[in-house]
Amino acid sequence: MNEVPLSVLFGILVVLIIFSGFFSSSETGMMSLNRYRLRHLAKNNHQGAKLASKLLDKPDRLIGTILTGNNLVNFAAAALATIISQRLWPDNPDLAVFVNTILFTLIVLIFAELTPKTLAAIAPEQIAFPAARLLLGLQWLLHPFVWFVNTIANGLLKLARVDTNQANSDSLSTEELRTVVREAGGMIPKRHQHMLLSILDLEKMTVNDIMVPKGEVYGVDLDDDMDTLLEQMRTTQHTRVPVYRGNINNIIGILHVRSIARVISLESFSKADIEEATREPYFIPESTPLHTQLFNFQKNQRRIALVVDEYGDVQGICTLEDILEEIVGEFTTDVVATNSPDVHPQEDGSYIVDGTAYIRDVNKTMNWELPTDGPKTISGLIVEIIEHIPESPVCLRIGNYRFEILQIKDNMVKAVQVTFDKPRKA
Repeated sequence: MNEVPLSVLFGILVVLIIFSGFFSSSETGMMSLNRYRLRHLAKNNHQGAKLASKLLDKPDRLIGTILTGNNLVNFAAAALATIISQRLWPDNPDLAVFVNTILFTLIVLIFAELTPKTLAAIAPEQIAFPAARLLLGLQWLLHPFVWFVNTIANGLLKLARVDTNQANSDSLSTEELRTVVREAGGMIPKRHQHMLLSILDLEKMTVNDIMVPKGEVYGVDLDDDMDTLLEQMRTTQHTRVPVYRGNINNIIGILHVRSIARVISLESFSKADIEEATREPYFIPESTPLHTQLFNFQKNQRRIALVVDEYGDVQGICTLEDILEEIVGEFTTDVVATNSPDVHPQEDGSYIVDGTAYIRDVNKTMNWELPTDGPKTISGLIVEIIEHIPESPVCLRIGNYRFEILQIKDNMVKAVQVTFDKPRKA
């Protein structure tokens, strides 16, 4: 019987190594696919993505098919390489085995493992999508053998108390989603990226963090005389105004600007007319998370709420616009740091800051990093750190910021001068 020519054996060996490289690259490519991008492409009827998604729905079958094919090809290639080496060195079988082991291992490692797997890891979609069609065909062809092997493997896993029916969860936690948004880079515009992160941050913040404190609430006091009330209603710049008697804890209701126009258009109006035009107040706890309150505003069809503490005392007001500004930024023209009403730059590079300024607002407009997990104002932050109300100007350091108290009045820090120990972040 004529022997098969060496050239034919070498040709078959090359084909087997190519198939081995195909299985190796397919495995790495399939497992390296971005599952979220894969789902997006599949929903948009990308044929390769739909096939790959179908294969990944049953990863045990996919891996079983790839490994079965890969091992069959590798064993066949190893046997063929042994035959070739024996044909090349028929008089020295030891040399043939040695050369075959070293040379075949290098060839398989370079051309069937390392190179195709590296390529698949770099460009998984370019490898996995074309391979998906062939893998589906092989999965059908090898189904009986793959089923037999998987049954034994899954049985061993069950003995180890591993639930093979439990699919891996692709859901992301809030922190993981935040990382994904940050690492999206140029794929998401900076402004949109900031908005997405701000939405995720809403659950960390409460109404107390953004409310307007009661000392700064603009409202209508029905204990004032009629001339004062008329002037207030004519000059107000707010769409909705709280109406109360004496102080905001004796709240009567919320007066809308449309109602104001209707009241002052009357030939003569009284305080009773103003009170009748108000809408009943809407109260919310100061500890309500912002994402919850945003939903509550929508559910109750309200745009302004009075914030109360655990004793029921009004601490301030919160509006729908306040929450939206936490997501999209100020609705008005962007405020340049040097034009902040609470921060005044000095010629020596320092800043004079109003003690009643909110730390969050100062951080936003000045791009500072003062701590926001405690007091809400600059004065409160200083008092918390020095642990007493200063009776005379003192200096202190908070992080990279040096504070020098300039004015103290009514048990509050009214003004401070801020300098930096090192250049602040741009």
